[in-house]
Amino acid sequence: MTMLDEPKADTLLPERPGLLLPGIDPAYTTRRGAVYLGDALDLLRAIPDGSVNLVVTSPPYALEFKKEYGNEPQGKYVEWFLPFAKEVRRVLRSDGSFVVNVGGAWQKGQPTRSLYHFRLLLELVETVGFFLAQEIYWHNPAKMPTPAEWVNVQRIRVKDSVEPCWWLSKTERPKASNLNVLVPYSDDMLRLIDRGFRAKKRPSGHLAKATWQKDLGGAIPGNVLTMGNNDSNGRYIAMLTERGLKVHPARFPVQLPEWFIRFLTDPGDVVLDIFGGSMTTGWAAERLDRAWLGFELSAEYVDASRLRFYDDEDRLLDDADLGTAQKVVGNGHSNGKH
Repeated sequence: MTMLDEPKADTLLPERPGLLLPGIDPAYTTRRGAVYLGDALDLLRAIPDGSVNLVVTSPPYALEFKKEYGNEPQGKYVEWFLPFAKEVRRVLRSDGSFVVNVGGAWQKGQPTRSLYHFRLLLELVETVGFFLAQEIYWHNPAKMPTPAEWVNVQRIRVKDSVEPCWWLSKTERPKASNLNVLVPYSDDMLRLIDRGFRAKKRPSGHLAKATWQKDLGGAIPGNVLTMGNNDSNGRYIAMLTERGLKVHPARFPVQLPEWFIRFLTDPGDVVLDIFGGSMTTGWAAERLDRAWLGFELSAEYVDASRLRFYDDEDRLLDDADLGTAQKVVGNGHSNGKH
C-alpha cells in the first residue's frame, strides 16, 4: 500500500504531523489515521468547519433491552442523536456525505416495529438540513433471528436481516461515483456485450440505444448490499481471544464502510467515524489510502481496536515513517470549542 500524496502545506501541523485534532492527543495513530478516546460530541467540536469528506458510523441502536455498549431508549433516541448530527453537518465539506447505519427495533412486548429510525431520518432532513441522497440497505444473511419469541417460538414473523444505511449529504449533488463500486456482470449481460447491439423498438415504442451496452468493467450495483459480518472480522477476533480481550458486540463487516468509502471519496480524502467501536471504518479507510479519524468513548474498546492495525509480526502500524505524508483535517487551528 502506498503512502498518501503529500497534502498542501496549510493542511499540516508542522510541529507534529501525527496530531490530527489540534490540541488533543490521540490514543494512537497509524500510517493514515488516528483514534481518539472521549465523548464524540466534544471531539467533533474540535474539528474545523468543512474538514471531512465522509462520515460513516453506526451509532448505538435504540434497543428495548439494555446493551453494554450503551444504547438510548427509543423515545429519547432522536433527541440524543441530533446534536451529533448537527456537528457532523458542520464539519463536512460542501460535497461531503454522512452515512449512518441505524438498525430497526421492535415495540416492547409486541410483534410490531418501532418507527424511531424513520423519525430520526425525518429530523435529520427537516431539522438538521441534510438531503437524503439515497437509502442503502445492508442485508446480513448471517443475522440471528430476533426477537426469538416472534420468529422462533410463535413463528409469526420472519428474520429481520436488513438494516438501513441512510446516505445523507449537504447538497443535492455530493461527490460520488458508482464506477468505483461496480459488480461483476451477470452471464446474460456478458452474452449481450459479446454478441453486440441489435437496435429494436421497446414496448414503449422508443428505439433502444446501444450506449447502455458499453462495457464499463462491471454492472451498476443495486441499493441492497449483501454482506455477512463473520469472515471479515475473523483474524481480529482471534487476536483478541488470544490476548483475553473483550470483543466489541456490535461490529459491521469491513466491506460495508469500504463500499461507501470507495463510492463517496477519493484517495487522500478524510473519513470519520464518530462511534468508532472496534475501528472497522478506520481499518477500511487505512486499506483504501484515505486519511481517517475514529472516536470512541470506551477505553477498553480503544485498546482492543489497536489489534486491527497490527502487521503480520504484531507491530502497530504507527506514524513513525510518515514524514510529511500525513493528511490533517482543517488548517491546524482549533475552533475553540473543545
